[in-house]
Amino acid sequence: MDVKHWTSWEAAVDLVAMTEAGLAGPNLILHVARMVHTPVGSAPAGMVLFQPDPKATPKVMAFVSPNTKVAAYFGPHIFAGTPFENAPALDASIDIVVELPERVRSVVKVAGHTFETTLSKFRKQHIVHRISSEHAPFVSQGVETTATHAEVTLDGKPLKVVLPNAGPNGGPPALWAPCGTYAR
Repeated sequence: MDVKHWTSWEAAVDLVAMTEAGLAGPNLILHVARMVHTPVGSAPAGMVLFQPDPKATPKVMAFVSPNTKVAAYFGPHIFAGTPFENAPALDASIDIVVELPERVRSVVKVAGHTFETTLSKFRKQHIVHRISSEHAPFVSQGVETTATHAEVTLDGKPLKVVLPNAGPNGGPPALWAPCGTYAR
């Protein structure tokens, strides 16, 4: 496989969820890492989608980083051909707190909101290799462990979290990934 676009990361906290049962699909994605490396630079980075009303415009749908040049790399290079291709790059602060084996946390401050995700009750770590799909048009490799419990607060208030059977790329909906790559 010839690689034209890539990113790698360290210390990722990933959550794909619904904020109420019965929704057709996830309306909450918090996918961030302590450090992300791209051809245009390195910085904490990730993506956030929060769409409380699935029929309305999302409150937040963006690639996020304190380095917006890094955030802007993802849409046209990694997520081209998906609904995220034209998502904006927003300035954000991202903190990752690792307290293994009990829990990992991410705190993302973006667009006037603070999203705090806590994952716990982990399964064993394993190596993953996922091929590209409609929702994730890149190859994903890394080390990860599935979290079977997730909690999210939005601006300090608990947010209901319903985990689907799998995330859009076929992986678990909640996970801790100490390292990994995307390439296409």
